[in-house]
Amino acid sequence: MTLQEAIVYFSNPDNCVAYLVERRWPNGVVCPTCGRTDVSYVAARRVWQCKTRHPKCQFSVKVGTIMEDSPIGLDKWLMAMWMLANCKNGVSSWEIHRATRITQKTAWFMLHRIRLALAEKPDTKMGSTGPVEVDECFVGGTPKFMHAKRRMSLGTGIGGRTAKVPVMGMLDRDARQVRAQVVPNVKRETLQNAILKEIERGSTIYTDNASTFDTLAAKEYIHDTVNHVEEYVRGKVHTQGIENFWSLLKRGLKGTYIAVEPFHLDRYVGEQVFRFNNRATRENPLNDADRFALAVSQIVGKRLTYAELTGKDPDQARQPF
Repeated sequence: MTLQEAIVYFSNPDNCVAYLVERRWPNGVVCPTCGRTDVSYVAARRVWQCKTRHPKCQFSVKVGTIMEDSPIGLDKWLMAMWMLANCKNGVSSWEIHRATRITQKTAWFMLHRIRLALAEKPDTKMGSTGPVEVDECFVGGTPKFMHAKRRMSLGTGIGGRTAKVPVMGMLDRDARQVRAQVVPNVKRETLQNAILKEIERGSTIYTDNASTFDTLAAKEYIHDTVNHVEEYVRGKVHTQGIENFWSLLKRGLKGTYIAVEPFHLDRYVGEQVFRFNNRATRENPLNDADRFALAVSQIVGKRLTYAELTGKDPDQARQPF
């Protein structure tokens, strides 16, 4: 139920394996290569042996997860997952480095793989239960505080936004669920295509009075706006909910992570979305253990190599967003 209890419990390697097996294979261990269920457990090495002769017939609980090929022990992996899933403003790689005695570079790589696991891809659209707030924000360093050389390389003036990365967010007000993504720009076509993809037609959408949203009514949406120059709330029409999410996101980025490159920002946004969508509410009273168990259940089928993360994999060209 607490981090202290988790550290004590997961100090036993057998408890780590048992916890992961229960959530990965609730109906029995399955060979990730051929799918056979009659595998035998080699307790001395904590691996399983498949009875079919094929490559990788011996496998551990790490195979096929974000932890594959990692020499780091499960106790450190699970502690890092617990902290990232439950720390309100995130946890830095330097803190994991000091707490676990692994290098900061390794901790940074671990946290990015955990963020990949936390990312959610819902298969349903928003807006079926209530109004949806839509807004965008800009994330990045303030140009006036940058060195003149870096400011020139970014092609921005002292007060410009060129150096910042736009992020779009949508909040289902009744379900209290948010979806956010890094976008290449804030043009009408980009933002409205995202809305069409994520929100059902006929839904009620509340935005500010930016011109990028002025044709939503023509796309079968019930659209109402609030002019932030004159007011922030007009009855039920406001964007205060999604603004709250932006404040949480920026608090973590500025206070914990300090500096985030644009090509990594999408994973940091996904991390904050996971904590926001799985926070404790009156309708859904999740505790830290529940949130941690949910994070662990999402580690299967996801892989991020260091070459991909740093853009050195020729088959995985690093995208700017």
